[in-house]
Amino acid sequence: MVRFMIDNRNVEVPEGGTVLDGARKLGIFIPTLCFLEGRAALTSCMVCLVRVKGEERMVPACGTVAEEGMQVESEIPAVHAARRTALELLLSEHGGDCLGPCHTLCPAWMDIPRMILQVVAGSLDEAIQTVKADMALPAVVERICPAPCEIGCRRAVHDAAVSIRNLVKHVADADLASEVPFRPERKPDRKERVAIVGAGPAGLSAAYYLRLAGFGCTIFDDHELPGGMLRYGVPEDALPRDVLDKEISLIAEMSVEFRLGSRIGKDLSLAELRKDFDAVLLATGAVIPDQMKELLSEFEAQETTLALKSTKDSVTANRWTFETCIPGIFAAGDVLKPGRLAARSMAQGKRAALSICRFLSGEKVEEIRRPFTTRLGKLKPGEMEQFLAGVSAENRIEPASSGPPGFTREDAVAEGKRCLRCDCAGLDNCTLREYSVAYGARAGRYGGERLTCEIRCNHPEIIFEPGKCIACGICVQITGEASEALGLTFVGRGFDVRVAVPFDGSLEDGFGRVAAECIAACPTGALVRNYRNRSM
Repeated sequence: MVRFMIDNRNVEVPEGGTVLDGARKLGIFIPTLCFLEGRAALTSCMVCLVRVKGEERMVPACGTVAEEGMQVESEIPAVHAARRTALELLLSEHGGDCLGPCHTLCPAWMDIPRMILQVVAGSLDEAIQTVKADMALPAVVERICPAPCEIGCRRAVHDAAVSIRNLVKHVADADLASEVPFRPERKPDRKERVAIVGAGPAGLSAAYYLRLAGFGCTIFDDHELPGGMLRYGVPEDALPRDVLDKEISLIAEMSVEFRLGSRIGKDLSLAELRKDFDAVLLATGAVIPDQMKELLSEFEAQETTLALKSTKDSVTANRWTFETCIPGIFAAGDVLKPGRLAARSMAQGKRAALSICRFLSGEKVEEIRRPFTTRLGKLKPGEMEQFLAGVSAENRIEPASSGPPGFTREDAVAEGKRCLRCDCAGLDNCTLREYSVAYGARAGRYGGERLTCEIRCNHPEIIFEPGKCIACGICVQITGEASEALGLTFVGRGFDVRVAVPFDGSLEDGFGRVAAECIAACPTGALVRNYRNRSM
């Protein structure tokens, strides 16, 4: 046995064992992208770098044989920085989007591609769960949202964007019209209570997600009815009040208390709310200077006034956590920056609720950033054709001008089939993305030309996207061991090395019967099940 140390902890491995073997024995996590248990180390990705004391260069843990008395450092800033650099170099040429442009441009960061797949499959019960995971009042929002998701829809460059807003509206309206509308499962009730000032889109959204987490919620508003600008600022022909009332009633059913006709700063003070509740969310919407002065007047005689910064018509809060400078007081929606976009206010209400949940749970309130993604950007010549293969060539469908408003079930399915599936089908199993998030890697850190987006789907089981391949060599190893497969190999030299089937063979020749094994082992979205070979 060979005895050595990793991060000042003793470990021993059999003769010929590696640093990675020792780390796994100790339970020390070292990331790997090109290593597969039971097979020879390839040392191509370099994300498993460690430092050996006395050595000038860092070495890959998967391929470094342990030596007696060796002292290895894994969890130090320099090593983490080196791993981050290795990840950023891999990302610099990545030829694919993690998230579809519609997903990233949606103010609520809703998983639109997943919802569309569920609509096409006829699974509206699953689709409404996807929608409400990020949008508390979708039937309301989709009637007044300017649909920035459609502006960024990749298909818009070809003919016309997918009618995303009408698809979400279809899902939400179908749910409201059902005998049993979707009621999400809630966590057990907790003792902590939150006061929400304002029954507009931000306040209602926050209450929805706080109740899901089990926290008690009381919404204060100076109007006679809840809804805020949705009720008092949007014309009824644009937003029917019965739709607004139905969605608000679903939130009220979650045991949310409404105290209407109560004006904070006049009928009730912020000091009283801070005393009676464990946290306070300011979600009053845009206010005039006199109202802001009234709202904050109680603090003007206290030194703590200086902690709650405000301009003449808005409150200042951290843009990512929604914390004001007074512990326990948060702010979201147009009270921060008037914008009159309900979808954005609703999204901020959800994120503020997440921060409040962490605060009340005694956890560190961390910044809630946009989900990590790589971006293709402007498509190269010929890449649009790759996305168009296998999807509907029909023109954009618009709701009929006569009859019930909105899409029919058939319209929704047909429009959903126009989606190009720009998002990565291997997203949920992408180790490259997982490590990039963990180590804070930036997809655009290093410039350079990305790989061309190519979608090879002429295999019954597998789709191969060379632009997402990092040439780790795992599939080369697996197919090389399969007796009936021609196998895969590396072609090219230097930075141009890529994985391909030798002799210009087909994917079936290359993968043989081990396609599923290769998909499971692929550390990126380069290999996924052939979703285009199945009926949508």
